[in-house]
Amino acid sequence: MTTFKTTPFPASAARTGITTGPGPLPPPRRTTFAVTQPTASRPATAPSSGGAGRMSIADIAAAVSNGPLPFRLTAYDGSSTGREDAPFGLHVANRRALTYILTAPGDLGLARAYVAGDLEFRGVHEADPYELLRLMADGLHLRRPTAAELRDIVASVGLRTLTPVAPPPQEATPRWLRTAHGLGHSKKRDSSAISKHYDVSNGFYEMVLGPSMTYTCALFRTADATLEQAQEAKHALVFDKLALTAGDRLLDVGCGWGEMARYAARRGVRVLAVTLSRQQAEWAQKAIVREGLQHLAEVRHLDYRDVTETGFDAVSSIGLTEHIGVRNYGSYFAFLQDKLRPGGRLLNHSITRPSNSSRYKTQAFIDRYVFPDGEITGSGRITMAMQEVGFDVRHSENLREHYALTLRDWCANLKENWDPCVQDVGIGTARVWGLYMAASRLSFERNEIQLHQVLAVKPGPKGNSEVPLRPWWSG
Repeated sequence: MTTFKTTPFPASAARTGITTGPGPLPPPRRTTFAVTQPTASRPATAPSSGGAGRMSIADIAAAVSNGPLPFRLTAYDGSSTGREDAPFGLHVANRRALTYILTAPGDLGLARAYVAGDLEFRGVHEADPYELLRLMADGLHLRRPTAAELRDIVASVGLRTLTPVAPPPQEATPRWLRTAHGLGHSKKRDSSAISKHYDVSNGFYEMVLGPSMTYTCALFRTADATLEQAQEAKHALVFDKLALTAGDRLLDVGCGWGEMARYAARRGVRVLAVTLSRQQAEWAQKAIVREGLQHLAEVRHLDYRDVTETGFDAVSSIGLTEHIGVRNYGSYFAFLQDKLRPGGRLLNHSITRPSNSSRYKTQAFIDRYVFPDGEITGSGRITMAMQEVGFDVRHSENLREHYALTLRDWCANLKENWDPCVQDVGIGTARVWGLYMAASRLSFERNEIQLHQVLAVKPGPKGNSEVPLRPWWSG
């Protein structure tokens, strides 16, 4: 996959200015929730205070809030604020939660506190905090504290609280330290980044993804379709857009657990599929053998750049583009074009942004906890990169609503299997997944990230792309 791609907390929460590390996040295009921008007005309601002269945690929350909190906030110091009958809430469980929040900029500190169990969500399940995140997106309006307020906050929490502590073990090293694994998007570093996310546990993925073991956006032909039906429909759509028939040769790059490869092989297509995840490759090859498809399909643990075969009738790239780096698009699409025969087709399925000029590196939470080195940009940039190497782009569509539904169902699977998932990967990793999937769902719903399929053809020497006059697929 990939489902990037979002800041897990409202954007205004990342810009309160209460940090002792690098300055607060600048206000470039948000990658998550649409939140009314804070103003400098005073809070509309006062919290219960823990004492005179020294600010309680509830006092601090009120000092950076423009109006009442839309949820109930409680803290280890006994203070509280927000509606007492609120269905959802946050609980600051200990001093370390404040340390994480105040010493890391933006969403990273909040995520650290939550993953570590120091910031607790109330009224939602950890597998699916969507409703609380949506409430925060709609009703939490923050403002920058004045210099005097900031001074009082620092004096109240104390210097010990402002001393950074080690992050949760689920956190990856920052980008600038990853050079130990090679330069950005080198083969060595890409292998390390892929392993960080995909080599978690095949058992965990089986519980979250369901029987299809497909970690990409599904296609819901009807609102009541099951996840398995929707994943089958997605593979059918890719297959049909590529106009594959029995005897054709398909190269599937970034193949995951091999469901696209098996779908095509069941229909007589010869498939070479590659993935940088060793656990994925081993699982996928065993699944191919179980179905008796080994004479048609093969999954290799291999960087796509090391594929030597050529002359394929089609290439499917489903959820790989987010991992290769925007600056590498030219060489990436040129390589895939070289793998195709004249008239061969490429289907590129990837997460995108609504704008082609926005920043393409992911926010800190996603980069450190979910997809290290991930990058996404607008579909126009992808289309341009394909055209620049000679592809004839024939069709593009945005399936973002379908990804929101896919994430909804993955969260439901995680919730249903919460105890065995926690036993398998640990409570911190399980929290990461619930948080990032629920937040990503909200971002797809609100058009802050998108999912595009782009279909292109490698023209023949005289420009013939061998396509019908009108689209030949349904769905």
